[in-house]
Amino acid sequence: MITDTVPAHAPLELERFLPYRLSILSNTVSQSIATEYQDRFELSMTEWRVMTILARFPEVSAREVVERTAMDKVAVSRAVARLVEAGRVDRSTHGGDKRRSVLKLSEAGWAIHDEVAPLARAHERDLLAKLDEAERVQLDRILDKLLGP
Repeated sequence: MITDTVPAHAPLELERFLPYRLSILSNTVSQSIATEYQDRFELSMTEWRVMTILARFPEVSAREVVERTAMDKVAVSRAVARLVEAGRVDRSTHGGDKRRSVLKLSEAGWAIHDEVAPLARAHERDLLAKLDEAERVQLDRILDKLLGP
């Protein structure tokens, strides 16, 4: 008789499970940055991520924001609606095509971006300072490889 050596309920060793570890790292880093802009600008993490995409890729659709961030479509839609309502993002039609709207940061959105982006870069520098130069290069290569096609 052949017996299975794996118990019927074998929990994942989360402390060694890569997706879990990456999620914890991402949440920890994102939350440390978010604390600064949430209180100051009443800006959610999703709203900030939308704003960073619009700063980097002006005049994209909400669908393109979803594609670039891998965030939930409903969460992005709600964030865009709040940003437009708050006057931080402008929505217009693309070349007269009323079926396709494009988004861009408003002046108020740029003002917030220009205050928060340096804070985010400082957090990134602090985090990466824990690694030496060779480790930073290797981390970049690994991330490119894992995120690549």
